[in-house]
Amino acid sequence: MTALAAPAPEVPRDVSRPLVPWTVAVPLAVVSGVLLDAAFPSVGAWGLAYVAVAVVLLLARGRGVVASYGYGVLFGLGFMVPQLQWSGIYVGAVPWLALATLEGLLLALVLPGFAVAWRLADRSGGRLLWTLPVTAGAVWVASEALRSRWPFDGFGWGRLAFSQADSPLVFLAALGGVPLVGFGVVALAAVGVCSVLEVRRLLVGPRPGRPVRATVPFVALALLLLPAASGAQRNAGTLDEATDTTVRVAAVQGDVPRAGLDFNAQRRAVLDNHVTGTLDLAARIEAGEEEPVDLVLWPENASDIDPLTNDDAATEIGRATDAVAAPVLLGAVLQGPGENITNAMLLWDPQTGYRGRSDDQAENGYYAKQAIAPFAEYIPYRDFFRRFSPFVDQVTDFAPGERAAVLEMGGALVGPAICFEVVDDDVVRRQVLAGADLLVVPTNNATFGLTDENVQQLAMSRVRAVEHGRSVVHISNVGTSALVAPDGSTGRRTALFEPDVLVDAVQLRSGRTPATVLGAAPELALTGVALLLVLGHGVVSVRRDGAAAAEHAGDDDDESEQQP
Repeated sequence: MTALAAPAPEVPRDVSRPLVPWTVAVPLAVVSGVLLDAAFPSVGAWGLAYVAVAVVLLLARGRGVVASYGYGVLFGLGFMVPQLQWSGIYVGAVPWLALATLEGLLLALVLPGFAVAWRLADRSGGRLLWTLPVTAGAVWVASEALRSRWPFDGFGWGRLAFSQADSPLVFLAALGGVPLVGFGVVALAAVGVCSVLEVRRLLVGPRPGRPVRATVPFVALALLLLPAASGAQRNAGTLDEATDTTVRVAAVQGDVPRAGLDFNAQRRAVLDNHVTGTLDLAARIEAGEEEPVDLVLWPENASDIDPLTNDDAATEIGRATDAVAAPVLLGAVLQGPGENITNAMLLWDPQTGYRGRSDDQAENGYYAKQAIAPFAEYIPYRDFFRRFSPFVDQVTDFAPGERAAVLEMGGALVGPAICFEVVDDDVVRRQVLAGADLLVVPTNNATFGLTDENVQQLAMSRVRAVEHGRSVVHISNVGTSALVAPDGSTGRRTALFEPDVLVDAVQLRSGRTPATVLGAAPELALTGVALLLVLGHGVVSVRRDGAAAAEHAGDDDDESEQQP
């Protein structure tokens, strides 16, 4: 019998073609994206993240790279369009949809990676199925690493870990940072998918040469161990440190006259609101209704009048600081350098006022935002983007800060991460490495109205608290503000667009978590796994195609020799 007549090797039916027909896969891809968005606040149904990932994993099985990317685009848009809706609340649909489309196209890359991961897992009759959780998780981490760095220094909003602030899996942040939490979500979803497929296969009946695999016991063990490990981690704290030191913090949410892009049109009113909130606190302390505080924190843009050049603004800030008898750290927009402006945090002391501005930021009470936001704090390619939105000319370019700065105030070493800097792994970590035992995220949410942006950002601060084992004061000018414990939990939260003051004792910690020590190493390692997967699959495919071509050529030669 010739080679052409030999029976083809048996390929399991569920591997030879997609599990989900395209008529179902198209709407399902969009729905899975919407489900992933619902895992984030304000819905906050974090378990839906596992469902969404499991669905797109199933959609990728048995499909080619190009087809998988098409479904990935539907998934990415289904997630990013609602996730980033806040970005267009005052600037219109075009900038919002442009950003959502770009981020969706980048997120879509995970599905071709999933398709390749399935091909590896399904080899040898499925004996490599155990590799799927690792390779799928690595692919997701690689995708988020790209989105967080490119283009325009990246935009990591919507990273999977930020949906897990209330999940038992958040403890992974202390071990390997935000990337490891995302890896854990995808890996656990993949374990669930493998288990379902195994049960399905067993119900149909095992075939010769296809032994029962241990995926089901594995997922059961994982589901039992993860909550226990989470509880242990939440109580463990950081490495080699005492955890009983506290300071009493006041976070002042002053509110703004009106929401929108022109929230600071009445800049003096915004400053006065924060001065008034601090004076009211001082009056309660003097009356014995409130205990004295060690430090006071105002949000980003609390003073858009530069107090270093405007004596009236400086006088008002000094009046509030003297009254409360505690140092005040406030967000201010400063004029300069040159034609630029600077988004900064300034430290004001009672009686002596501003500590002074020099190159030595840490000693003199000055921190400038390092990671400035494209299209909000500077406009790249301004002439080009002016064609799409007239709002680009309303943005004056900010000058970025050049380094971390830890500010000593009231017995605490405070490390600020201004607004969107909380998304940036490196900025937050640098503040901790510089010695911060308390993190503060001052932010301005007035430009996003009543959208979910404010609670999504608070969730990021909660994950950062677990990641670095630090208390975080998340203070917004309009809300939602909260004092976050090192385990990510919060007490009372402020309401949107209402003046409020949060006062409580917060814990100081000086040790370092494994995530703080390792930095980007887990992300780089997992990204390397994903790249090796893709390259390895490419090499194997080329060799297999070459071998098949050679075998076909040999069969043609045999047939030609048999011709008379």
